[in-house]
Amino acid sequence: MFTEVLPQQQVAPRPEAATAEPGIAESGIAESRTATDAPRPAKQKSRRTGRSFSIVPYLYVLPAVALLLLWTYLPLAQTFELSFYDWNLLPTKAKEPVGLENYATVLTLPEMQQALGNTVLYIGAFFLLSVALPVIFALLSKRVSGRAKTIYQALIFVPYLVTPVATSAIWRWLFAEEGGTIPAVAHFFGIDMGNVFREPGASMIAVMVIVGWQLLGFGVLVVSAGLSGISPDYEHAAGVDGARRWQITSRITLPLLSPSLVFLSLMTILLSAQWTFPMIDIITQGGPSGSSTNIYYLLYEFGFKNFDAGISAAAGVLFFIGFGLIALVFVELSEKLSFHDN
Repeated sequence: MFTEVLPQQQVAPRPEAATAEPGIAESGIAESRTATDAPRPAKQKSRRTGRSFSIVPYLYVLPAVALLLLWTYLPLAQTFELSFYDWNLLPTKAKEPVGLENYATVLTLPEMQQALGNTVLYIGAFFLLSVALPVIFALLSKRVSGRAKTIYQALIFVPYLVTPVATSAIWRWLFAEEGGTIPAVAHFFGIDMGNVFREPGASMIAVMVIVGWQLLGFGVLVVSAGLSGISPDYEHAAGVDGARRWQITSRITLPLLSPSLVFLSLMTILLSAQWTFPMIDIITQGGPSGSSTNIYYLLYEFGFKNFDAGISAAAGVLFFIGFGLIALVFVELSEKLSFHDN
């Protein structure tokens, strides 16, 4: 009488049917990939094996490297070799090997000790004239705007463009005892300057002032470039918080300017003796009694006045090692002494 209705059973698909269609699809995709991307495995293989070597980029730097080897490293190697010989620069005389005698002689010379002391004094003076003063002038130039700022910076930078020979001639004429402009002005105010370049104390101060005046523009240029890289948002934010101008300068500007100051300090240490050499050679000749000489001028006297190439080479090698160690230490400390805008 009653008909029992059974629920329709869901027939599960056969595994063969479920896997057949994806397999067919995958085989079709694989066939299409192999058909379209046939050459790709060859490219991947070539990339794995490595890039092809090209000599063209090295040809661009070859002239610079050749000149560097010819004019820097080759003379340096010859100087190191010459420091172990006794030679008077005459081609007719053979070089006599003396071992480390030249180095021992250099370390005991009283002239060398005096030149080292003068070089340290020059470096200390140039820290004021080439690092501290440029910071002040560069900060003052920030308050000047428009074309006046460009003229202001150009007037400061112009002395750096004048050759050392011309600069020495001009200052030698200005400080001349008879007819010089500066002694005449000093005499008008009742000051008798005398011959500045022939007095032991005044000659060294005169060299410092002349070289510092000429290098002031270079320092201002470096510091101004560093200031241009500092975002003005820091100054505006500090001003909104109520900070004063000197607080902004000491706590924000100078710390962010530290990379430029580290660079200027390193240049001052390494190049101060080189900067003063032309002025000493033309104006004072290291005198009187070696009061204005430095290590570079002393090397020149050893080699080309005393004709003692071995002593000059040994002193040059010692200075090269000393300044190299200072540069390495300074570079290592630069990351700790510098604050970057990051």
